[in-house]
Amino acid sequence: MTNATKYAILNANYIKARLESAYEVLYVGENGRCAHEMILDLRPFKSLAGAEDVAKRLIDYGFHAPTLSFPVAGTIMIEPTESESKAELDRFCDALLSIRKEMDEIAAGDYDHDDNVLHNAPHTVGEMTADTWTHKYGREKAAFPLPYLRHGFKFWASVGRIDQAYGDRNLVCTCPPVEEYAAV
Repeated sequence: MTNATKYAILNANYIKARLESAYEVLYVGENGRCAHEMILDLRPFKSLAGAEDVAKRLIDYGFHAPTLSFPVAGTIMIEPTESESKAELDRFCDALLSIRKEMDEIAAGDYDHDDNVLHNAPHTVGEMTADTWTHKYGREKAAFPLPYLRHGFKFWASVGRIDQAYGDRNLVCTCPPVEEYAAV
């Protein structure tokens, strides 16, 4: 257990070291280290892409979206496990650094502020294989932003964004009425 904890802390600090020139890391200790998890502050980029945009774009890079806005709104929490290989940590860091470049491209006006790879992520397999493409950026940029995605690391999302957090805040039960259970 002690070694697992040490590796988790080591992995988080490795990611921190790779990303801290591109993103601010919140809640570091007096020696500049984080614990087994780290929080990337995405609030400075809100006019370009919110934390949700970054989390959804990570799906296009083959990663599960991290915890959003907890414990700080406008952030993502990254919590690598002790079992992540260095190669996997590097792929994850490369993805986040590439996403930062995508934000810079939006800021520079290279891509439309509303129709861009971040706001439209994740890109579904249906969208990518459709006969028509309605975006101002290319399919290649949407689906294969880094070379490793062509070598077995690609995850194809089956659905895009539906209603963000609306469904979480407005639950609708589709269960049969309680009376139907009593009849059984």
